[in-house]
Amino acid sequence: MSMPAPLPRAARPFVTFGTLLRRNGFAVAPEQIMAFLSAVRLLGPRSIEDVRRAAHATFAPQPERRADFDALFDAHFLGETVTALEQVETEDDELRVQEDRRGNFEPLVSDDVNEAGDAATAAEVLSVRRFTHENEADILRRFSRALPERVPQRRGYRMRAAKRGPGADFRRTLREAIRNDGEVMRLPRLKRKPRQRNVLLLIDVSGSMKERTDAHLRFAHALAGAVDRIEVFTFGTRLTRVTRAIRMKNREQALAAASTVVADWDGGTRIGDALKAFLSVPRFAGYARGAVTLILSDGLERGDHTDMTEAVARLSARSWRVAWLTPLAADPRYVPETAALKSILPYIDDLADSSTTEKLCAYVLGLAQARAA
Repeated sequence: MSMPAPLPRAARPFVTFGTLLRRNGFAVAPEQIMAFLSAVRLLGPRSIEDVRRAAHATFAPQPERRADFDALFDAHFLGETVTALEQVETEDDELRVQEDRRGNFEPLVSDDVNEAGDAATAAEVLSVRRFTHENEADILRRFSRALPERVPQRRGYRMRAAKRGPGADFRRTLREAIRNDGEVMRLPRLKRKPRQRNVLLLIDVSGSMKERTDAHLRFAHALAGAVDRIEVFTFGTRLTRVTRAIRMKNREQALAAASTVVADWDGGTRIGDALKAFLSVPRFAGYARGAVTLILSDGLERGDHTDMTEAVARLSARSWRVAWLTPLAADPRYVPETAALKSILPYIDDLADSSTTEKLCAYVLGLAQARAA
């Protein structure tokens, strides 16, 4: 087995600079370090300022941390001493929306890890998730086989032949009249062909849901393989569309693709902002029209829950049925205690248990007998 070629001595200061940035709270991806090396090579460089400009262009530090970035640059390349850096915590007023269409996603590498995940927080943590081997394979396999015949249906706009129906099939009537020398023996009927309802799946990937996130993504993949039309979004500190990744046929490839698309694993919770961001995009809001909307979340909204309540109300007005599935409902005597969950009870049809994959699949399979509220 051949050993990898050693790193050239001239390139080591530039590579270790990326490591220094990462240790001091900057999100730096390997691709950015490679781009930094290419930029330095392209610029010459003629002076240290050329290297600084290349670093600014490739690592793109946040404006509020530009001074810290320059201090680390001077300490690393010029040998100047640097005082303790001030960790600046910022909170965006506008929640970001990501989509998996183009593939040009933000860097995902960060040293900030939410180990506990016990409570909701405002901090956004960018990370890469690795999925473990699933232990619900048999449950999901049976679920995928049974679901196509038990998905809630609606009347489509295409017509089909029927013994009874509101419309007459004049084409068949004329064809039979020609065969019978102009005699109309019976009047064929038409009725609207049923089709599966759209499914909208919103998955909470915040720190308080980290124990169930992997199972929920595997459930989403099984669900996407069994229904015709489905849209899947994740939300934590930002809203991310992962439909394209979840639609991949191979489960491991689908989960690996989703792990690169979603950047806010195990971070804070901004449910109200995420749902408002979803409804603010007309194309996204159209997915909910007449759909079965499933929200997998514990409902632990941080701060004021007014935005969450208004968003759920608007989502309920568009959807055929809204179900809030939370692992907190594992106890049959469970009663919502948080103000956020209490405020949305008038606008949801079901508050069900999602503590296990088996219960989650059983609820979805039972939707065939459900009616809109």
